[in-house]
Amino acid sequence: MKVIINGVFGRMGKAVAACLKDTGAGTVVYGADITAGTADFPVGASLAEFSGDADVVIDFSHHSQTAAVCSFAVERGIPTVIATTGQTEEEKAMIAESARKAPLFLSANMSVGVALLCKLCAEAATVLDGADIEILEKHHNKKLDAPSGTALMIADSIKAVREDSRYVYDRQSVRGARSKEEIGIQSVRAGNIVGEHEVLFALGNEHITISHSALSRELFADGAVRAAAFLKGKSAGLYGMKELLAEIL
Repeated sequence: MKVIINGVFGRMGKAVAACLKDTGAGTVVYGADITAGTADFPVGASLAEFSGDADVVIDFSHHSQTAAVCSFAVERGIPTVIATTGQTEEEKAMIAESARKAPLFLSANMSVGVALLCKLCAEAATVLDGADIEILEKHHNKKLDAPSGTALMIADSIKAVREDSRYVYDRQSVRGARSKEEIGIQSVRAGNIVGEHEVLFALGNEHITISHSALSRELFADGAVRAAAFLKGKSAGLYGMKELLAEIL
């Protein structure tokens, strides 16, 4: 598998390169990054500078590069794993439109374990009708966005089976009892926490908690490489961890 890494000199870009080298799952044929650096493969400032052959792009850059990433995927016809988070509604629409012409894989979290967590939470929300649902996410103190894309990914999986759900991020501004439609989402930013997500289903006589803890960023690199292998050879369309998990199961 010939791989292009966008954002190659970031923490995750470096982790993906190391994962490919250590596992033998693929070869990096080009790395793009606005930050200058050196590697044992060709590098440049942008995807547009690459003119060779590749099987897939893994993008761990920044959501502000959405237009450039989508254009490259469509113009070159190269399947692309978009592993960045924080996209605006306009950028999400751009990805959806581009997926009509090229195979794109989009996920707020590249962990297969988190994908399984989302599936289990959707099943729990269906079975535990009437339960109060709260999501607590914890990340390191340098994370810019809150709540995390993963927390919203979990909430969206629950909302898919509880369509009347609404997300509540701040209880301080409203004085009143909790409604059954609420999904509370709380964020913690501290230390060097890689990523922890806990989902509480609270009933009158029992509490059920489903949780996931990421122990290292290599976890997400592994998932991105797995997504790249899944996407290779796929037809145009928008894919995600749900489809990858379905193939595994």
